[in-house]
Amino acid sequence: MIDLLLGLQWGDEGKGKIVDVLTKDYDIIARFQGGPNAGHTLIFDGIKHVLHTIPSGIFHKTAINIVGNGVVIDPVIFKKELDNLAKYNLDFKTKLLISRKAHVILPTHRLLDAASEAMKGKAKIGSTLKGIGPTYMDKTGRNGFRIGDFELDNWKEKYQSLTKKHLKMIEFFDVELEFDLKELEIEFFEAVKVLKSLTFIDSEEYINNAITNGKTILAEGAQGSLLDVDFGTYPFVTSSNTTAAGACTGLGVAPNKIGKVFGIFKAYTTRVGSGPFPTELFDEDGATMAKVGQEFGATTGRPRRCGWLDLIALKYAVQINGVTRLMMMKGDVLSGFDTLKMCTSYNYQGKETFYLPYNIEEKNLSVNYTEIKGWKEDLTKMTTADELPKNLNDYIKYIEEFVGVPITVVSVGPDRKQTINK
Repeated sequence: MIDLLLGLQWGDEGKGKIVDVLTKDYDIIARFQGGPNAGHTLIFDGIKHVLHTIPSGIFHKTAINIVGNGVVIDPVIFKKELDNLAKYNLDFKTKLLISRKAHVILPTHRLLDAASEAMKGKAKIGSTLKGIGPTYMDKTGRNGFRIGDFELDNWKEKYQSLTKKHLKMIEFFDVELEFDLKELEIEFFEAVKVLKSLTFIDSEEYINNAITNGKTILAEGAQGSLLDVDFGTYPFVTSSNTTAAGACTGLGVAPNKIGKVFGIFKAYTTRVGSGPFPTELFDEDGATMAKVGQEFGATTGRPRRCGWLDLIALKYAVQINGVTRLMMMKGDVLSGFDTLKMCTSYNYQGKETFYLPYNIEEKNLSVNYTEIKGWKEDLTKMTTADELPKNLNDYIKYIEEFVGVPITVVSVGPDRKQTINK
């Protein structure tokens, strides 16, 4: 069986930390979608690590880490990640495996991304400009460049052909875009040399053999369920399936091989970039969440928008993912609030509703809150469940009853040790 770990909000839920905590229980950690727009932050021994493409189990000596076929890979960013990890003497050759079917982000994919976003003007969707959308478009357009192509004799010809096509598309956008492709290509081809020194695998065969042989596997998602291209707040979404279904297509495993589904969520809600956000705060409470929670994007550095916990959206994400266990992050950030609010229904086009409707933009929707008493205690030094304050336990119990799934882990700080099992 293969267990899944997914974000249930708009990303940035703290998946990297939890994967790192759970890795000791698994033989294999596998990323199944997304690209370097993901930023998984791990903090241990006082050192902060941010991973973009490499799975979060890389710091554990025994775990195999797989970048699955559903991921898109930028060789330049991948090389930088490897360079940043070089001082830790990690065994990349045997512990980091890359699917031949994963698609490659070319320099012109990033340029296309920038040109497309520039042309949208005020209608921008908040792209990270990493070239991810255009790469997935080439994938579905059936002319993408894949990791396995690097093993073919004519890979440079294929690269040149796709690059020429992209340059013509950039001309079509008719926006001012300054770039030096030759300079970008020097960096790209150097990175490709490093990438080719790693181990490429037929990941679906590898993973299914591992399941047959009784290996324990944890599939790691990137971004969050509300950014799913089908079930998220479209068009303000990412270009891949961030939900449980994405693990099946992103790794080549059948639905009946899925075991536990761990859902990660923050004790409040955040969002980076554009898009609707019903519980967003513009007051002192929101500013406090951002400051205490250090809410800045791990990939973009952009400040995250903050708001109260949206239980309607959370229940929706639990439902479409088949979540079996919940893990609540950043409970410590809410310490000090006299009153906490939770969204427990919407008014959608004049009617109260208890599910996530088609369009949650402000003009169509308003929020109904339930209030609960906050807690003053500092959670960051707590190490056991019986130390947690009563009001926090009441908050947890309300969430569990609302969404119908138990919360089994409460994070009380960024370090891997600041994790309480309930």
